[in-house]
Amino acid sequence: MYALLETIDSPHQLRQLPESELPRLADQVREFTIETVSRTGGHLGASLGVVELTIALHYVFNTPEDRLIWDVGHQSYPHKILTGRRARMSTLRQRHGISGFTKRSESPYDPFGTGHSSTSISAALGMALAARQKGDKNRKAIAVIGDGALTAGMSFEALNNAGQHRGVGLVVVLNDNEMSISPNVGALSAYLSRILSGPVYTSLKDGTGRVLSRISVPLRKAARKTEEHLKGMITPGTLFEELGFTYFGPIDGHDFGQLLPTLGNIRRLNDPILLHVVTRKGKGYPPAEHSPCTYHGVRPFDRKTGTLHPNGDRPGFTQIFAETLVAEAQKNPRINAVTAAMPEGTGLHLFQKQFPTRFFDVGIAEQHAVTFAAGLATEGLLPVVAIYSTFLQRAYDQVIHDVVLQQLPMVLVLDRAGLVGDDGPTHAGAFDLSFLRAIPDLILMAPADENELRHLLLTALDSKSPCAIRYPRGTILGLPPVPPAVVPVGRGRRLRNGGDMAIVGVGPLVHAALQAAERLAAEGIQAAVYDARFVKPLDEDLLREAAGRPCLVTLEENSVRGGFGAGVLEFLAGAGLLDNGLKVRVWGLPDRFVPHGNPDGLRGELELDPPGLVARIRALLKPA
Repeated sequence: MYALLETIDSPHQLRQLPESELPRLADQVREFTIETVSRTGGHLGASLGVVELTIALHYVFNTPEDRLIWDVGHQSYPHKILTGRRARMSTLRQRHGISGFTKRSESPYDPFGTGHSSTSISAALGMALAARQKGDKNRKAIAVIGDGALTAGMSFEALNNAGQHRGVGLVVVLNDNEMSISPNVGALSAYLSRILSGPVYTSLKDGTGRVLSRISVPLRKAARKTEEHLKGMITPGTLFEELGFTYFGPIDGHDFGQLLPTLGNIRRLNDPILLHVVTRKGKGYPPAEHSPCTYHGVRPFDRKTGTLHPNGDRPGFTQIFAETLVAEAQKNPRINAVTAAMPEGTGLHLFQKQFPTRFFDVGIAEQHAVTFAAGLATEGLLPVVAIYSTFLQRAYDQVIHDVVLQQLPMVLVLDRAGLVGDDGPTHAGAFDLSFLRAIPDLILMAPADENELRHLLLTALDSKSPCAIRYPRGTILGLPPVPPAVVPVGRGRRLRNGGDMAIVGVGPLVHAALQAAERLAAEGIQAAVYDARFVKPLDEDLLREAAGRPCLVTLEENSVRGGFGAGVLEFLAGAGLLDNGLKVRVWGLPDRFVPHGNPDGLRGELELDPPGLVARIRALLKPA
């Protein structure tokens, strides 16, 4: 089935094939990708959409000497298959397996680590200018970026800067498939779609040569100028050429007959080039073509039918958030919802269906999302901004300067906080408690379970201050639902009493602490367990009570540097509560990047699951 593919372990071997064999190789790469992801899960649709483009780029350019950067990297599975990692694809996104994104430590064919959107052009420009500085005039740096990633300001910053540099081997391949994770939004996306589907552009391309060939030379020159003006008005090339790029395209990204000669010509040029290719997300696998959102990032599925394997019956925190927000928005017309290209991922597609005029997807533009919401707040509306924890890192200045400094009532909702598993450290929300806790006057909350999420969301909506709520990816506990109610800001709760030690936690690890305490009780160790709920402001009365034991442990799924536990230590030290010999330990994510893998397995490795906590507490309480 993969006879031709099995002869290719590097792009060097790929380049030995005759061009006539490339379509057959593309079929085998596509089938191998589908088979792999059906077993491991992963980013399927984007990878299927770039099979021919991947082959063509490695065929024409001299990788890895020429630097090939895949923006985000979620479409890099064909690239991995062709660069010596085919045999390891069964370990994709598994613990100790290969990453789901490009990674410098994994292969010399991955010159830049990715995972977040819109970084490729900046990195490629740096590489191209470095090559020129070192006197390497032949080396190219190629950035492959999706049209969705062009909604991020960083892409335009890079384009604006790159166009100033002549004589550099920079090639930007715009992969236009009208999709990022969800359908693209914004004026640029609409412009590209409108132009490429319009009959005027098609007839202009097909008919200009025939018309001009029949008129005299002077008239032909005048007509050519007129054509260029007309073409500039109706094609996307004008935008990029005004930025200093030589524009080629659009061409069919699945047609080797167009890809190979175009890339071959581009390789001989030595100025910033933008090649516009049009592809189809999910190409070659009907379920992925028909449901590109579902098959963007997919769990294991039946290869023949496309049916996703069961993932448990319980909903996730994301769904609880979305349902609670919709219920509150029905009562409060001031509530608006904002997301950055993640309506499905954050659950806000449910809000969009109910309140389309109060829902805003701003594209992959987290900075804009936060400041845009701040603008809504200045006019008396109540914006709820839902963004993955790891992506909010990009809007840190906006949170400080545009929201909290101005004390604008807004709710920041951080999905995927803590360990996220298969996507690894690029997507793990390991730092939000640390970077948000440093901001004065921001109320910061971390619910332990679904009922607490309902309560804390209501509390945030009721507050007149900027608030942030963080919660993890994954399913809920399945607790009996209770009606949501506003809780006092800065008040935690004691869940279990005990005189030997105290565990003060935030987030779902609180329930791991409860399970550990029950096991310890069977051994005669009585541990009190507290749910702090609020990382800022801290419940000082609760901490004073917890500090009445000889030993106190803090627990969080966030970096131990600067997070919840660090805040508790600051309070205890300032209040003089460490002076009486209180033993304190801060437990959470270590001061290193945690690799990809199953979240439960990772918590076990880090001793943050109930058995691990029991072992650590035993060792902590053991007499010296």
